[in-house]
Amino acid sequence: MSRTILKWTFYLLVFLIFICNFCFPSFTDAQDLTHKKDISSFKSFVDHIISAEKIDQYLKHLTSAPHLAASPRNNELAEYVLEEWKKYGLEDVHLVPYDVLLSFPEQISIELISPQKYTLRLKEKSYEEDPDTQRADVGIPYNAYSRSGNITAPVVYANSGNPQDYDHLEKKGIDLQGKIALVRYSAPYSYRGFKAYTAEKRGLAALLIFSDPKDDGYARGPVFPDGPWGPMSHIQRGGIPYDFIYPGDPLTPGWASTPGCQRIPAEDAVSLPKIISVPISAQDALPFLKAMDGDEVPEAWRGALPVTYRIGGSQPVAQMKVKMHDPIKRIFNVIGCIKGSEKTEEIIMVGNHRDAWVFGGHDPSSGTACLIELARALAQAKKAGFVPRRTIYFGNWDAEEFTLTGSTEWGEDHREWLKKNLVAYLNVDSSASGKNFSIQAVPSLFPLIINALKGIKDPSSGQSVYDSWKSGPSEKGTIAIASGSGQINPIGSGTDHAVFLNHIGAPALDMTFSGDYGVYHSMYDNYYWMSHFGDPGMHYTATLAKIWAHMVIDLACSHLIPLDYETCARELKGYLEDWADQYDSSGKKSKDLFLLMTDMEKRASVLTPYLLGKKNGIEHIPEEKIRKANQVLIQIERDFTDPKGIPNRNWFKHLVFGARYTYAVLLFPSLTEAAEAGDEDGVEQSLRNLEESIKKVILKLDEISKLINTK
Repeated sequence: MSRTILKWTFYLLVFLIFICNFCFPSFTDAQDLTHKKDISSFKSFVDHIISAEKIDQYLKHLTSAPHLAASPRNNELAEYVLEEWKKYGLEDVHLVPYDVLLSFPEQISIELISPQKYTLRLKEKSYEEDPDTQRADVGIPYNAYSRSGNITAPVVYANSGNPQDYDHLEKKGIDLQGKIALVRYSAPYSYRGFKAYTAEKRGLAALLIFSDPKDDGYARGPVFPDGPWGPMSHIQRGGIPYDFIYPGDPLTPGWASTPGCQRIPAEDAVSLPKIISVPISAQDALPFLKAMDGDEVPEAWRGALPVTYRIGGSQPVAQMKVKMHDPIKRIFNVIGCIKGSEKTEEIIMVGNHRDAWVFGGHDPSSGTACLIELARALAQAKKAGFVPRRTIYFGNWDAEEFTLTGSTEWGEDHREWLKKNLVAYLNVDSSASGKNFSIQAVPSLFPLIINALKGIKDPSSGQSVYDSWKSGPSEKGTIAIASGSGQINPIGSGTDHAVFLNHIGAPALDMTFSGDYGVYHSMYDNYYWMSHFGDPGMHYTATLAKIWAHMVIDLACSHLIPLDYETCARELKGYLEDWADQYDSSGKKSKDLFLLMTDMEKRASVLTPYLLGKKNGIEHIPEEKIRKANQVLIQIERDFTDPKGIPNRNWFKHLVFGARYTYAVLLFPSLTEAAEAGDEDGVEQSLRNLEESIKKVILKLDEISKLINTK
């Protein structure tokens, strides 16, 4: 009897061990799998874990109340993210405080006083369908860092408020000094801070910025709450700092705003505007446009409002009273990690910002929900045995909407460590406003991106996201998303990747699913909008989380870091050819640089099969050589930076990827700005700097080849 019991007990134990090994692979086994590059099993596990339902739960919580930076609610959400990450098993989860200059309105009133009286509502309409629009705590719509003041002046209509628009007005005999400019957000799009900068330089006293229905309202399709486009009363809030000169706290240019740090006087901060600016709705802009005198505007200046668009000049006349409060306030980043198995400090970093102008349904809460779920899925994978080679860091940034503040301060705070160890930074500002995949990135990440897109199914078509992306129509998104489908766009600035790419020199990307989106920075960008128009069911946000995870796993687990400098060299040659078409038609100036780029492409092509996992036997290379090769790889993108920075904007270090003052991508920023200014000495110096950068890259590529013995 006892033998029978022992026998069946033995069989039961064998069975249980089999089940446990099948369902819960041991730490050691999983580590072995990692070292064998069985990355696909980890990706499959994470794909299964990521949940659209979970994302929907996060989004509901994140958007349940307005959460402007430094508000009690936004600080509560910092604690919420912190506790979620701790609960899921992230390591070293903590809040990082910075004391930064922020900007809030105390009073804003605008009145049309001539030729008729009209007091602007400066308020968005509420709708019964959406209780969030009926809340009293949405705050006054405003432009952060506007100057305070009380002025009465004539109003001129200046299209998009770009330099060429004011040139046109001056040619028409319009005196701009001391006047108020009424400008559109789009036509063509430029960053609102550039509009303020341009108006200030032209001598205007104030700026009114409105959203014309031609750009993001009824001219595009059904409006909220019946469609995704903005109603007549929607107002696009936003900051107007000159963060194209330097981002982050205006009072700590280039160093972190840690508690008790040194600060410069506000009057010395070149990123702070000296002009009054207020955002208004199309509904409030209409009485101004009706009252405009002067000539009719060019066709390109005409919007969709029922009025003849004129330039103004003497009528209408408006009074603006703006009282701002610019305190030093404490903000909180949330940082956590999943530690790698190797004895190395190499890190992969992913991030998104948390603060919103109001509810932030799409921007940024859809991205925050995506980030929380990414962290949960990767933490669950580690519990099941997933151990990445490299440490994965997660950053939930604060006060991005002001001056890209939280990420910039953290990046400056950890600058030397990041320069040494950061492999890449992958950003999702907002996850989904439609079905069209859109991405901007440095070229060394292109194969990584393509590989991830090929491995994930599109929720609508059932084919891979890659196939949908390549065959899909061009995007129909608004001014917030400007790229077309089926291409990886060059990356500039404008969101949290800026400090990591432009200042530190790490490979970076920012991605989203885009679509019809006309409620940018308004109170209508909320859970109702996301659940009805942006991403019903959160299927595309979940898809983006999977794409994000695949990229992270490839970067964190591959023997050799999969950065492709053959593709990079090829893209650089294309950028240079485009530059030469405009500024060097003979090709003489750029000939040497082009030849160096061709040499770089040739040297990198030898490495590509090893870096992208297409060459067998890489696991047999001694670990010490692999480690050294990876350390060299990490530094290659740094070779594209100049420690002195680009002229007139020395916070920006990258010689290939920059941004114009409008936020548009600016390739070869030093070189291009010198060429545009007719500065031949500047062009020659910039070309020499780029040549030296490419030479350094070639030496590093050769060093890696020797380490891994590619011959």
